[in-house]
Amino acid sequence: MRAVVVDDVRAAPVVRDVEEPAPPVGGVVVDVHATGLCRSDWHAWAGHDDIRFPHVPGHELAGVISAVGGGVRTWRVGDRVTVPFVCGCGRCRWCRAGEAQVCPEQEQPGFTHWGSFAERVVLHAADTNLVAVPEDVSMAAAAALGCRFATAYRALTARACVAEGEWVVVVGAGGVGLSAVMIARALGAHVIAVDRTEEALDAAARFGARHTVRADGRSIPDAVHALVPEGADVSIDAVGSETTCADAVLSLRRRGRHVQIGLLPSESGLSAVPMARAIAWELDLLGSHGMAAADYPGMLALIRDGRLRPQDLIERTVGLAEAAQLLPRMPDARPAGLTMIDPRR
Repeated sequence: MRAVVVDDVRAAPVVRDVEEPAPPVGGVVVDVHATGLCRSDWHAWAGHDDIRFPHVPGHELAGVISAVGGGVRTWRVGDRVTVPFVCGCGRCRWCRAGEAQVCPEQEQPGFTHWGSFAERVVLHAADTNLVAVPEDVSMAAAAALGCRFATAYRALTARACVAEGEWVVVVGAGGVGLSAVMIARALGAHVIAVDRTEEALDAAARFGARHTVRADGRSIPDAVHALVPEGADVSIDAVGSETTCADAVLSLRRRGRHVQIGLLPSESGLSAVPMARAIAWELDLLGSHGMAAADYPGMLALIRDGRLRPQDLIERTVGLAEAAQLLPRMPDARPAGLTMIDPRR
């Protein structure tokens, strides 16, 4: 099969033929119809994750099951499926409680094993991790759920518990940030979107942001407090840097809630956060690491009734060859939305 292969840290990705995958016990092989190009894929390519090379990236996907391993009870060849980017083992107490996103034995396509920038991908513990894609939900929309959209959904609903009428500041209006804008607005919140590009802020306004703030050297917290004097009820860092995390936290009101979605890579493994403000103002600092398959039905119901439209976030669709060129350039890219890959092109 054809796949995007990375041979070493920061090596130029190339498209080449690799060996066909076989389904593991308890797992399946899926023909990939759509897979998202995500900043997390860039982090893996850049060496911020413990990746074994050669490697195939890709963790947001949807497709059709083409082979089923022994022991799988629920799924059959031909089923339309998607999967969270964190796949639980299906055996531990976290998985049994429906919290597979924190499973200590988790698998992650595109990180712990070869991912979905390929014509086919292996998925483990299928009965725990797969999610059926309804016929009236497109494969591209389903693939958009796997990382950024589902992470934003759980961050706002289960972690921050956003209530109608609250103010939410979203720092970073890329794929996960725009997902957060759309979801927060659907929950009845007022959204302030922050980004460095006008294109991204225009997209955030289209998806429901009440105010937008350009990150052009000004103080982001001051700009937010000028709009909402007490500060936001909830902040989201959808980028993952020392600056964006601090801007988000310092934009909160007293006793506000911050959810960290963007990764915060550092050489030491430690991340700088304005803890003095967190202590003095009694802020809640929360992490959000995706969403388990058990939590998908509520989100899919909102998509099917039209309250959420992840497909509207897709800016462009490319093939594997163009995806290989785009991956190393992600930090400098300016797409206002999601880039989707169709490996069948």
